[in-house]
Amino acid sequence: MEKREKRAVVLLSGGLDSATVLAIARHQGYQLYAISFEYGQRHDIELQAAHRVAHSMQVKEHAVIAIDLRRIGGSALTADIEVPKDRPLTETSIPITYVPARNTIFLSFALGWAEVLGAADIFIGVNALDYSGYPDCRPEYIAAYEKMANLATSLGVEDRVQFRIQTPLIYLTKAEIIKKGIELGVDYSLTHSCYDPTPDGLACGHCDSCQLRLKGFAEAGFPDPVAYKK
Repeated sequence: MEKREKRAVVLLSGGLDSATVLAIARHQGYQLYAISFEYGQRHDIELQAAHRVAHSMQVKEHAVIAIDLRRIGGSALTADIEVPKDRPLTETSIPITYVPARNTIFLSFALGWAEVLGAADIFIGVNALDYSGYPDCRPEYIAAYEKMANLATSLGVEDRVQFRIQTPLIYLTKAEIIKKGIELGVDYSLTHSCYDPTPDGLACGHCDSCQLRLKGFAEAGFPDPVAYKK
């Protein structure tokens, strides 16, 4: 009997974390199905990065889903709200760059595709250490979503597939993530992390995402290969 390929759906934003997760899934022998979202984000240049990363890792298929979260608003990433700059990384309040229910929405699309593909594994680059404090990046959220996924799908209810939400970065620092990615051959020059880039795509260097990225590269002992606004 022919052995069926091991498939995984990987959420790919084009950022540092999702590129690393894609490399981890590839290293683990999965056939890669990447999914990205054009959701009205002000930093939609990240989709160009997602295409570059997907191509560099020879994904089987890269789906880009268009949904307009600007209609909901409520976030500096989707509404006319200023992106916070130079916010202390020790700040514990949820920042205005949080997009309401974003990971729940994204995971739901990924789950639907995984069910069609018969893929038991969905990879997402959430992190509970060096991150911006988003509630949908916590381990308890992921555990609850995984339980729901198996209650809400025909494959799960009929016990034909046990869905798993894979979060290989969740307990890693940004420096550890970068070291892991470099070990797996990730070309971080292809990625984009900034929430508020210039029109020509330069990273601002001051939003939460830029600060965490720069801190991670400094602690890992590697130069960040992307360009920043002077």
